[in-house]
Amino acid sequence: MEAKVNFAVVGAFVLVLGGALVGGVLWLSSGKSYRKAYDTYLVYMRESVSGLSLDAPVRYRGVNVGAVRQIALAPNDVERVRLTLAIEQGTPVKQDTVAVLRTQGLTGIAHIELSGGSRSAPVLTAQAGEDYPVIHTGPSLMMRLDAAVTGLLDNLNRSSERLNALLDETNRRALGDTLAQLNVLSKTLAARAAVIDAGVANASKTMENTARLTAELPRLVERIRAGADAIERMAGDVSRAGTATRGAIEDARAEGRRITAGTLPEAQALLAEMREVTASLRRVSGEIERNPSVLLRGRPAVPPGPGE
Repeated sequence: MEAKVNFAVVGAFVLVLGGALVGGVLWLSSGKSYRKAYDTYLVYMRESVSGLSLDAPVRYRGVNVGAVRQIALAPNDVERVRLTLAIEQGTPVKQDTVAVLRTQGLTGIAHIELSGGSRSAPVLTAQAGEDYPVIHTGPSLMMRLDAAVTGLLDNLNRSSERLNALLDETNRRALGDTLAQLNVLSKTLAARAAVIDAGVANASKTMENTARLTAELPRLVERIRAGADAIERMAGDVSRAGTATRGAIEDARAEGRRITAGTLPEAQALLAEMREVTASLRRVSGEIERNPSVLLRGRPAVPPGPGE
């Protein structure tokens, strides 16, 4: 005997069970099973958020602290993407906290990484005209790589253009002439290798002599210093000898003045007497010339004068 099945009861049971499952899933996804509360934050990005999906994790220094709740273009600014984040209450989101888009491995799955947040920085709060606090953003690794590769390609393009401009026909000919002259110069140097070696040897000897002279220089300076001391002592002796000589000269001058003062009057008297003798000799010589007999007879007697 076949059992009768009440399809209405079965249908009701399936609906109740399905509703319970959906309610359990929603309850678990909302975090109420863990009794966690979340704060809402906004992030504005100017780069592509490809690979980022709803409910993508938000990590603070590698620790899951929330999820992405909404991804949309920013109102009145199509160059930015607005991300709405749900972050656990108590997460230290500070004014210097930075949100960066990170890609995990080779799968391309992206998430939001929060970093920064020093102890001394104040807590991030909503500004005037904003519904939720806005976290500052930083460039992702892919964006930095893209900027670096773009800059590198630009530099390569500029370098290639400059190289092409440098290696024109005139410069290529000049470069060929330079290479030819370098070839001639190398051959000339090879031919005069012996002379160059001799010059290098002479230079080495000169440097050795210079080194020896440098080593002897302190002793030479000491000798010169000793000679200077001797010259200084000699100068002192000469100075003292000059002082003694000046004293002797002064003594000689004083003695000369003394001798002159005592001898000069006697010399003057002697000169006067010699003048008188000379005058007498002249008179006698005159008388002899007039009357030579005076030598034999003598002078005649002088006749007496009147009244004698």
